[in-house]
Amino acid sequence: MTDPTGGTPMTRPGKVLLIGMMGAGKTTTGHLLAERLGWPYLDSDDQVEITTGRTVPQIWKEDGEAAFRREETRVLEDACGLPGSAIIAVAGGAVLDPANRALIRRSGLVVWLRADVRTLTARVGAGQGRPLLEGGPAAALTRLSAEREPVYAELADLVLDVDRLSPRQVVERIAEALEGAPG
Repeated sequence: MTDPTGGTPMTRPGKVLLIGMMGAGKTTTGHLLAERLGWPYLDSDDQVEITTGRTVPQIWKEDGEAAFRREETRVLEDACGLPGSAIIAVAGGAVLDPANRALIRRSGLVVWLRADVRTLTARVGAGQGRPLLEGGPAAALTRLSAEREPVYAELADLVLDVDRLSPRQVVERIAEALEGAPG
């Protein structure tokens, strides 16, 4: 595996950070990859809900997006700061914060699960429980994808187009990349 910015060999990371849009399969892939590798799994949205005792939609409704983003950053910092290996499903919008991007970049192998907006729309359905999708998932996902894709591309060490891959195939491709990394 090589560093996409310089072509130098990468060392085997302590963490794998899954980035991508909602509906790309970060949660499913994260669970399966953690199981395959025997590593702990952490999901940003789940961690926000566990630590606050409230759902993501509740936080958005009661405290607003800024409060949610603060919680999102806090749980990302906690996850990246844990010793040892882990699989981390990074909340889709966490990459918008420059400090989060720096943390993600230095914390391990960053894998972008890239999916077409049509795939994302089919997977999220009506967008239930996803505050950013209220009022129409297809239009919101189109807008969010256009905004976030350049950031995902900038961060990614590995890009996997997941539209035609099963979750197990995605896991195998990530595992192969890890096995090919020195260290």
